Amino acid sequence: MLQENFTLLIELLGTVAFAMSGSFAAMQKRLDPFGVLIIAFITSVGGGTVRDLLLDVPVFWMHNMLMCSVIFVTSIFSMVFKSLEKKFKVTLFIFDSFGLGLFTIVGIQKGLSADLHPLICLTLGTITGCFGGIIRDILLNRIPLIFRKEIYATACIIGGSAFLLLVKYSSLKYVIVQVFTILLIVAIRTLAVKYHWQMPKFYDAEQNGEM
Repeated sequence: MLQENFTLLIELLGTVAFAMSGSFAAMQKRLDPFGVLIIAFITSVGGGTVRDLLLDVPVFWMHNMLMCSVIFVTSIFSMVFKSLEKKFKVTLFIFDSFGLGLFTIVGIQKGLSADLHPLICLTLGTITGCFGGIIRDILLNRIPLIFRKEIYATACIIGGSAFLLLVKYSSLKYVIVQVFTILLIVAIRTLAVKYHWQMPKFYDAEQNGEM
């Protein structure tokens, strides 16, 4: 029971985090309140929707008005909080990082519940964590973070791999493993930005004066 309740808490916190992330991203682009609500909703449910479609199960938010209510309330709170919050970029980063960590673990757990191969579970976790942000950035006419040089999906893969290994080979309590791996993903994202860790980039040889 404790494990199920904590898993639900993770999903709710992830929804709040990504709703805040989507709201602040939309307000950065000066969208109206309806636009802010739409972007918040898409950011929160985008990854989970793709995941559930791949799993061929009912899409989670269509049968759970609690999630929809949480997104709506969070969006309203974000718009009210906006008058007090001036550092949109920092706030967006914080909520996006926590949403990434929380939803990655949720996605992996969904895969494990369906008795899928660990690599597929890891893929589902990455999709759940990243795809809401991808759709958000496309709608806001930005290059999605996952396609840029920043460490983003890599954080999901490292944290998700640690989760799977700890669940299978360690004697730690499941809740402790969940918390640890969520914080690991957040830490990787934070350190990557702070110390400018980047993925290798491909260059056009002709643009660099090479033949």
